[in-house]
Amino acid sequence: MPSHHACFHAFARPRLPLACALGALLLAGCQSTPTSPVAAGDAAAAQRAAKSEPEAAALLAEARPTDSLAYAPPPPPPPAAPAAMSTPALRAMVMPAPMPESAQPANTERYEHRSDNPVHRTVDQPVSTFSIDVDTGSYSNVRRMLRQGVRPPADAVRAEEFLNYFDYQHPAPVDRDTPFRVSTELAPAPWDAQRQLLLVGIKGYDVPKATLPPTNLVFLLDTSGSMASPDKLPLLKQAFAQLVPQLRAQDRVSIVVYAGSAGLVLPATPGDRHAQILAALDRLEAGGSTNGGEGIALAYRQARQSFIAGGVNRVILATDGDFNVGTTDQQALETLVSDQRQHGIALSTLGFGQGNYNDAMAEQLADIGDGHHAYIDTLQEARKVLVEQMQATLLTIARDVKIQVEFNPAAVAEYRLIGYENRVLREEDFANDRVDAGDIGAGHQVTALYEITPVGAASRQLPARRYAVTGRMPPTGKADELAHLRLRYKQPGQQRSRLIQTPILTSSLKPQASGQLQFAASVAAYADLLRGGTHLGSWHWNEAIDSARAHLGSDPYGLRQEMVELMQQARQLTQAEPERGEPVAGLGQP
Repeated sequence: MPSHHACFHAFARPRLPLACALGALLLAGCQSTPTSPVAAGDAAAAQRAAKSEPEAAALLAEARPTDSLAYAPPPPPPPAAPAAMSTPALRAMVMPAPMPESAQPANTERYEHRSDNPVHRTVDQPVSTFSIDVDTGSYSNVRRMLRQGVRPPADAVRAEEFLNYFDYQHPAPVDRDTPFRVSTELAPAPWDAQRQLLLVGIKGYDVPKATLPPTNLVFLLDTSGSMASPDKLPLLKQAFAQLVPQLRAQDRVSIVVYAGSAGLVLPATPGDRHAQILAALDRLEAGGSTNGGEGIALAYRQARQSFIAGGVNRVILATDGDFNVGTTDQQALETLVSDQRQHGIALSTLGFGQGNYNDAMAEQLADIGDGHHAYIDTLQEARKVLVEQMQATLLTIARDVKIQVEFNPAAVAEYRLIGYENRVLREEDFANDRVDAGDIGAGHQVTALYEITPVGAASRQLPARRYAVTGRMPPTGKADELAHLRLRYKQPGQQRSRLIQTPILTSSLKPQASGQLQFAASVAAYADLLRGGTHLGSWHWNEAIDSARAHLGSDPYGLRQEMVELMQQARQLTQAEPERGEPVAGLGQP
């Protein structure tokens, strides 16, 4: 997909006559501006865009930033374009000629490497501390791969995001004095009766959409050339079009786009002007390289200008994450996002597309921005995130939520936290209010699982120590306690955390897990099998699929049944075990 720069470089090779001739042909190709697939399918939208072009160009010229970030020098100016290309700035964001079907671009998707949490001896490390996480992007991204018949890389699979994709009917708080309610369940692990699963569930109070505080939203939309395919900008426009009818007169919406440069497509507009907002979305087309750093800076400036004291102030970044010009240093972007978070402007990220998807950047920016990261692979997923879970996506009810579990060495020999690898905190971070942690939105729920090996169980995973210390002091906690659960959180706008704590009794062990815990265990097994299946004892794909199918429970949107079908597809892609109970050769290798 040639850019203006690509055409220039192909042309600027004077030593070879043949190259010059080819360069001239390439330049001629760059001068043509083919109609994008989106615009071609909607003649009415194209006419509206043409009529509003001078007005939109004026807005863009007025809003174009003149100051650059101290850490991000502006990109060099492009070579002079032929007269045929000199159109207003908004029209310059046009989809280039489609890449020939025979040309397959290299897959450059990026995922942060992580190793599974280790098994800990309780006598050595009795305390486990981590930040909560409500992201779900890993689940829907892996779903996209499986539907395409592609085996997901192990690093694309995050167990906590698989778990938090589903609703386990955790009990909600009875009032808003405490923004959420904590519940636990203890039962034998389905893959090893000698071990136990401890579920920790958190459910935030919900807020009707009509009672949401006034909302200041900035849609920061990637319109670069990499967004041209149908699963990117066209799906993005449809996704945000579903959110628009939910907005009210007291809300404010701005639209900032970025490609080779950033521009303001829609200044702050009352949320009830749905037609105006939808028309601005409809005009967007893809073209150019991706100056994401400049776009984020402009979006934050717009958010500050429209800031609503006491309301919701949030930038929603929608992108494939392929930042390739301008401020591409992730550390610099993270610093900017962190600074704005401290000034009351949050950042959520929505991932789109494939081939060059930068999952690592999208997830990390949302984590730092006190936001939620989701991956939109279908219009149904867009509706789930932006309409059905709108309150949770937009309104934060508790900040910097941390969980700490202290296990009783007299009752627990070993434990392992399932997932949350990049959310693990040091023990001293728990009470340190300066350490950032995850946030909970209205109606959000968080689910965490520990696998526990009780003292005296035959299936211990760690061997006995040759030089074990035998003169340890006996535990001072109560003998009937399995563990002590602590949770810290901050009310929005407050800087000091509050503490919730409760003991988990050994007598709370159920003879059999509830249907919700059984399904959660199947979800954890699904993620583990995709990563290699090293923690599941006698379980393989068949057992995990059977358990999930047997515990679908209430499934109003068919998401649980869909997971069973995805597990069946994953079993085929990973060459699942020929017979039950036999080890699977090569399962889960990247």
